[in-house]
Amino acid sequence: MSDNGCGFPAPGLESFLFKPLATVGGFEFNKVMLLALITTALIVVFFSAAFGRAKVVPGKLQMIGEAGYDFVRRGIVYETLGKREGEKYVPLMVSLFFFIWIMNVWSVIPLAQFPVSSVIAFPMVLALIVYITWVSLTFKKHGFVGFFKNVTGYDKSLGAVLPLVMVIEFFSNLLVRPFTHAVRLFANMFAGHLMLVMFTVASWYLMNSYMIPAAGVSFVMTIAMICFELFVQAVQAYVFVLLACSYIQGALAEHH
Repeated sequence: MSDNGCGFPAPGLESFLFKPLATVGGFEFNKVMLLALITTALIVVFFSAAFGRAKVVPGKLQMIGEAGYDFVRRGIVYETLGKREGEKYVPLMVSLFFFIWIMNVWSVIPLAQFPVSSVIAFPMVLALIVYITWVSLTFKKHGFVGFFKNVTGYDKSLGAVLPLVMVIEFFSNLLVRPFTHAVRLFANMFAGHLMLVMFTVASWYLMNSYMIPAAGVSFVMTIAMICFELFVQAVQAYVFVLLACSYIQGALAEHH
């Protein structure tokens, strides 16, 4: 039993709430916002340093930058959109990938220890950027009638079920798609962070309760969860960008 008689202090939503670091003009600035700003600064500084004075024979920093850039360009964008259509969207996708990945990685960095993507506002804004890009490209490529056919899955060969299919596709594409795009990233980071906090707290709790073997098992699980989270963090950035490319590909494709 803990000091307050409540047993194991299981972590909850309080793990995602932070006191303001500063308040300026009624605007509260907290740890999550600070991590997001640091993420932005790190990306800008790194790629500026890597490509600011690019050389034919690249140095170590340029090689790392090129490897990361090429991974997104060839491994995601070209594979989904093709080289000719996809080249113009590479900067956006590279920015999204590294921004999301670094925001996720903060979860296992000492002192930070919090994935920014586990706050729903950040995935929502990123999903909104992709959504606006997809909608605008569909209008530009197909016009109003083509846009309507694109988002409703219009296909006269469906016959009597066409109205039902159109309603389902309309809500799926215009309402459900951006929601699931954001929630997929948010939910994975939220759950992962909660699991890490739970095993970490459990290790200390069991050790203080003189349950050393159980504390050891919990500590091993904490290390295992950290390793697993490192994998999930990269995968979630990859999946988010892959889906973004898939949506853009759908916008550019000819409707039949």
